[in-house]
Amino acid sequence: MISVVIATEGQDRAVVPTLAALVAGAAAGVVREVILVDRAPSELLRTVADATGCELVETDGACGAALAAGATRAKSDWLMFLRPGMVPEHGWVDDLARFIEDGSLSGDGQMRAALFSIAGARPLAALMRALRLTGPSPDQGLVIARALYREIGGHGTGPRAEERLLRRIGRARRVTLASRIQPPR
Repeated sequence: MISVVIATEGQDRAVVPTLAALVAGAAAGVVREVILVDRAPSELLRTVADATGCELVETDGACGAALAAGATRAKSDWLMFLRPGMVPEHGWVDDLARFIEDGSLSGDGQMRAALFSIAGARPLAALMRALRLTGPSPDQGLVIARALYREIGGHGTGPRAEERLLRRIGRARRVTLASRIQPPR
């Protein structure tokens, strides 16, 4: 159903809990593949990718270019972008499946993308996001149909490409899932 893309950016150990959390999605048939992207993968990352069955892609460029390279390699119609160390909490699989099947289109038929809530977010930051005074964070992850990703131009190659992608999606096309994502400890 979905392809998960993670730009590891040298965070070899941080990606392990993220991958462990994705096992439930793979067992439920929601996660089809996981693609790890890095500029200079270490032996540890190569070992982790091999042991977990992830595809490892080497690429040049910043994080945005790495995520775009992973999206290009993905086989699914749905993409999920996660940062290393971010762990979706219990219930994310069902929540994500419901979004894809029932909530991915708005009332007017436009495709929408989904973000997780950040567990343990500071109350002021959570309130500002809820009131839409600040934009979403790439730490929230992103679930997006490949068609919408292409329509809005995918990730750029410059700095802050993830933030720019979230802005191009627009407020009306973003929903926040009930399930949360836990930052690294």
